[in-house]
Amino acid sequence: MTRRRQQTETSPRGRGQRPRRVGEELRHALTEILRTEKLRDPALAGASITVTEVAMSPDLRNATAYVMPLGGARSAEIIAGLRRSAAFLRGLAARRLGLRYAPALSFALDPSFDEAERVRALLARPEVARDLGPPDETAAKPDDERP
Repeated sequence: MTRRRQQTETSPRGRGQRPRRVGEELRHALTEILRTEKLRDPALAGASITVTEVAMSPDLRNATAYVMPLGGARSAEIIAGLRRSAAFLRGLAARRLGLRYAPALSFALDPSFDEAERVRALLARPEVARDLGPPDETAAKPDDERP
C-alpha cells in the first residue's frame, strides 16, 4: 500500500522545501553575478538590477527570475537584454551553485512593485484615510461606559 504525502500550509500544491531553497540560492547567485560580472549586452551595461524572487519548477529544471531595474527605468530594454544573456547567466550560476543540472532561466518584471503602488494609492484616498485615522472622540461611547 502506498501512502500519499499530506499537503500542508507550508507546502503549497504539494511542492517541497527544496525548490524554495534552490530558488533562494539561485537568487543570491544571480544578484552577485549581475552586481560583479561584466556583461557584454549593451542593455545591461551599467544597469542596477534587483532580483526579487526566483520561482523554481518542482523538478528544478526551469526557473523564472523576477527582476526590477533601479527606479523601473528602461525595464523593457533590460528584460530583453537579460533574455538574450540567459544562457550565459545560466552557466555562471551553475558554476556558483554546483548543481548537477542548471535550470533554464527566464526573466520577468516583478509585479509586486506595481501592486504595492496600487495599494498605496488606495490607502491615500481621502475616504480610506478617514477610516484609517485615529478614532473620532465625539463618537458615541458604548452603553457600559455611560454615566
